[in-house]
Amino acid sequence: MAFPFDLRRCRLLGLAGTASLALGGETAGALPVENLLSPASAQAATGLVGVYFGVVLLTAAWVLLGRLVRGPQPPTPRALLLVLAVWAAPLVLAPPLFSRDVYSYLAQGAMADAHMDVYTQGPAALGGPLADQVAPMWQHTGAPYGPAFLGLASALSGLTRGELPAGLLGMRMVALLGVALMAFALPRLARHSGADPAAALWLGALNPLVLLHLVAGAHNDALMLGLLGLGLVAARDRRPALGALAAALVTLAALVKAPAGLGLLAVVALQARAGRRPLPAALTTAAASAATTVAATALAGTGYGWIGALGTPVSPQNWALTSLLGRATGALLDRLGSGLAPLAVPVWHIVGLVATAVAILLIWMRMRLRPVYALGLSLLVVAVFGPAIRPWYVLWGLFLIAAAAPATSVRHRVAALAGVLALAVLPSGGPADAGQLVLAVCGGVLGVVVLWQAHQAAQAPAASPAPGRAA
Repeated sequence: MAFPFDLRRCRLLGLAGTASLALGGETAGALPVENLLSPASAQAATGLVGVYFGVVLLTAAWVLLGRLVRGPQPPTPRALLLVLAVWAAPLVLAPPLFSRDVYSYLAQGAMADAHMDVYTQGPAALGGPLADQVAPMWQHTGAPYGPAFLGLASALSGLTRGELPAGLLGMRMVALLGVALMAFALPRLARHSGADPAAALWLGALNPLVLLHLVAGAHNDALMLGLLGLGLVAARDRRPALGALAAALVTLAALVKAPAGLGLLAVVALQARAGRRPLPAALTTAAASAATTVAATALAGTGYGWIGALGTPVSPQNWALTSLLGRATGALLDRLGSGLAPLAVPVWHIVGLVATAVAILLIWMRMRLRPVYALGLSLLVVAVFGPAIRPWYVLWGLFLIAAAAPATSVRHRVAALAGVLALAVLPSGGPADAGQLVLAVCGGVLGVVVLWQAHQAAQAPAASPAPGRAA
């Protein structure tokens, strides 16, 4: 007999998961440096177990919700939005989880507010409590973000006067705005692409990576994706004014994080698909994009250093495919006594960029009539073959694949990828040692055991004979 589940049970199970995440994060999350506990302490260990227990419960709730979405009576998009709000609620006031990037955002915003050059100086130049929160490897690294985000971070810094709790809450509100825009765009893009809006919301907005990294981690990728989605929604109309608006929104997304700039290709393609001639659509898009770039850069006051900052160095231990291959090649060359070993990683990064360009060209040649899907695949290629990767980078492509994938098998594959990557990072955002890995596994196993016991308990009444009916 199948495990009995309905929308209410899925909602409660996911809520239990995110509540456990929030509670565990109080001692095991990416806390301010003055509140950090030793990983060997009992409190940190208990918190780590609680976080992974919550991740397993949340992932199970998401999988069960997916079965409902594919069932004979799927929940409406409005009902799914309520589920998203319920699951996200415990994470709103939780400490940052799975990354310390939000502290970098705050420090860079304070630097921009103080009229410091955020592209040539790292947070160490700012000094003080905010800079102390930034991970050591990024203390002397310039910001890799565009003027739209840094202008927003600067305004937030002025509003909160550099106070850490207020700044963290403000950045989470920005991330929640991005997630809300994603949830607004997904069903509309799905209908335009001939996909199921409920399935698009389930995969693109309710998946664990969104909750763990965009909500709990407060990553600016949420704002990038929200603006990108909103721009693509506007681009469905053939009117030049909406085409210009679409280009402006997508450009703002790219001025948060550069990969969204590929969305300008989709804006032109969507306008052409709506009945507008390609050349006027391309000219309008280019003009609106250029005007938006100039205006946003002038308003932010950061200058055009963001162009050079696109080559900001990545972590030396980054586990991107090209970085892994580069380190392996370098180790082999070093053993052979070759002096070319230091060139291995840069060469592999160049190979990755070339492969990315070729793959994107082939995607658009083959799928130019499905621009949203082509853009989703292109952004996934950028994430996979780029010189750096984090679990939440996969959301760049997954968000649009959820809205426009023509085949269920594609959705299943990216859903499986999201489920696996949900387990890939410690809640502190730091590297894992053997003891922490054991605790994380224990938390996950505990979640599986609890779910199995609940499954058995749900089956027991049906398997037992009713009173008075035994032979």
